[in-house]
Amino acid sequence: MSSPPLSSDFLRFPTERELVLRSDETLVGVIPEICLVSHFQVGNWEVLYRPLTTGNVRRWGLPLMIPNFSRLRNGLFVEKGTSLPIHGFGRLLPWTLLAAAEQQVVLELRSNETTRACYPYDFTFTVTVSVAPATLTYTLSMENRSAEVMPIAPGFHPYFAVAQAAKPRLQVQGLPGFEAAAIDWERQPPDTPYPFAGQVTIVFPGHGTLTIAELPQEGRFALHNMQVWTELPTRPDHAFVCFEPTVGSEDALNRPADRLEIAPGTTASIVLQLRAQVQP
Repeated sequence: MSSPPLSSDFLRFPTERELVLRSDETLVGVIPEICLVSHFQVGNWEVLYRPLTTGNVRRWGLPLMIPNFSRLRNGLFVEKGTSLPIHGFGRLLPWTLLAAAEQQVVLELRSNETTRACYPYDFTFTVTVSVAPATLTYTLSMENRSAEVMPIAPGFHPYFAVAQAAKPRLQVQGLPGFEAAAIDWERQPPDTPYPFAGQVTIVFPGHGTLTIAELPQEGRFALHNMQVWTELPTRPDHAFVCFEPTVGSEDALNRPADRLEIAPGTTASIVLQLRAQVQP
């Protein structure tokens, strides 16, 4: 679902919809009702992409994909015989703002008739976004209030701002098999899964170094896939690259070995951290 084209002034940070978190020279924007981290800025480096000319909310910031990343095969959640949309329903339904302070926002989504029709579990999803100097921390907590095990395979979909001409010059560490200079960004941009071992570092030419890291919980990592994706340069929104940390690759919700399984009455958490060091 995209909004009509808007003037760039209308979408300049912060808009009326955005809550602003601050820590020294670091700014984070959050649009609570759609659970969207809409802005991450360190100094003058705007790390996340903003669709200034299109207003397309589907190409903006850092949305949450839950309960599933990407498409399910034939759109089907096999275990329950239901259909789920691409990237789940978390970005489509209204969230509740539980708390807001200068450096932290807490949001909640509870199961309801709409969610049970496609994902028949009782749950509470809680998102906590916090800011520290040069750092954004995103905590996702998933409580299973059902009487049965709840399978889930969420992911994060950050759009990192980068000019088309700079994409081949990205320098990436911690993502074996990815080589920016070897990709045909003009005609065959990537939509490719890579193994994610907990931390990836990316140098954005002219801006600085970004570290994407999962902070393990109880000694365990949950995010094992990193999807790299961008649009063709002919698309209205294309000045970004997505490095998406996810529990599993496409259709993982239908593969028990590649998803999380949350026991009844328990909560599982995933903590993602972005750290940006501005180039001197």
